[in-house]
Amino acid sequence: MTNKLPIILFVCITVLCVVGCKPKTVATNNVAAMKEIVKTDSIFSETSENQGMRKAFIEFIADEGVLLRSNHLPIVGADAIEFLSQASDSSSSVLSWQPLGGDVSAAGDLGFTYGTYKLQVTDTAFTGTYVSIWKKQPDGKWKFVLDTGNEGTQPIE
Repeated sequence: MTNKLPIILFVCITVLCVVGCKPKTVATNNVAAMKEIVKTDSIFSETSENQGMRKAFIEFIADEGVLLRSNHLPIVGADAIEFLSQASDSSSSVLSWQPLGGDVSAAGDLGFTYGTYKLQVTDTAFTGTYVSIWKKQPDGKWKFVLDTGNEGTQPIE
């Protein structure tokens, strides 16, 4: 019996190591979802540059979306869309940004992006950082459910 004990222990330890040390697998749909979110954020920026901030934000905000803006209480849902609809969309103002990173939930239906932005108003540029939280909609499109930014950094060129 004592001769079999080392073999039994070896087998048990090997099984525990194999089971316990199994690497965590990353769901390929989460990698795909992250790519979709970054692509959506980039298209959102391109839309803002080419068609104006108001049109871009109205197109990419979810119905329950929240805007966090300086000197405002949170602007929620229909109020956010109304706020954007009333905002001027001067051709002398161009907002663009660059997503630098983000992450996505294990379920692949919620994620965030962050990066730097540049608001060019005539001859003056304002720069800063932003974060957007994205939610996959029933039609499969990604829309942001929260958007906010902080002024004061140099954008990464």
